Amino acid sequence: MSQRTAAAPDAGPASRPYPDRYASLTVEDRRTFAERGYLLVRGALDEPLRRRVEQAVDRVYAGEERAGRLGASGAMHVLGGVFRDEAFTELLDLPTTFPFVWGQLGWNIYVHHSHLDVNPPVAADEPPAWQWHQDGYRQNADLDMEPRPMFSLKVAYVLSDLSEPGRGGTLVVPGSQRRNTLERTEPRPDGRYPRPPGTVEITAQPGDAFVFDRRLWHSRSANLSDVTRKMVFLCYTYRWIRWRDDVSINRHGDWWRGLSPLRRQLLGDGDEAASHFGFTLESGVWDDAIPLRSELKSRGLLDRSHHYLR
Repeated sequence: MSQRTAAAPDAGPASRPYPDRYASLTVEDRRTFAERGYLLVRGALDEPLRRRVEQAVDRVYAGEERAGRLGASGAMHVLGGVFRDEAFTELLDLPTTFPFVWGQLGWNIYVHHSHLDVNPPVAADEPPAWQWHQDGYRQNADLDMEPRPMFSLKVAYVLSDLSEPGRGGTLVVPGSQRRNTLERTEPRPDGRYPRPPGTVEITAQPGDAFVFDRRLWHSRSANLSDVTRKMVFLCYTYRWIRWRDDVSINRHGDWWRGLSPLRRQLLGDGDEAASHFGFTLESGVWDDAIPLRSELKSRGLLDRSHHYLR
């Protein structure tokens, strides 16, 4: 794990995928994520899996198109995306990226928000707008502290060739997760907003992924190329935080019963309310039956030096 794959100058730091879903985060990756608020993972999806996931996105897109729910430019932004096709469940605990998730958040987690994005090319004269934001909605208004807690992080899977700027790549300001506000730039005479100082556009190859702190100030950029941008986003948070998406789970169906205990946890499963807080009412101590905690404990990966892994 000591070698690193070089990233394009504007793509930011890059890490090799982890070989096992229970691999421990390297000191370098932990430090880079803490300093910059994101990390690019080269080759997170092998080509067969990338193709399966893209085909699933295309199926959802076709259904949304038939239902007349696409945007004016043919764009799609579907919430609760992980439930829309069985192919997406392969991403929940993907070995190449999952260590970035539990290594930063711990074992009491699930995916409370996911979305599928398809962004065809748009006209250069698209109405200007300020789109910079932190994720979290009321988490950014209800908490009076600086900086606010991370609470969640996202894994973004890149299905299209976004290796060049101008293809709708995600814009970020590295290190901005440590401040609660981002000063809005003054619009130019044409009404368009210059990018904030220090902005980086994450350029990525098909199959790459990037992980980012929800507090990182970010924005989607306009896709002015001839490539359609396709991405899948999974947002992991603590099990004591409510769902962001409206979802309905059939816990008696073949699909649910065929999932591993870990994947059911990551899709919001829990036997009792206390379980979502990580303990049992009967014992009043940590619930070792929670699948991810059980796995980490059996492998000696609980680590009191990181409070979320104790």
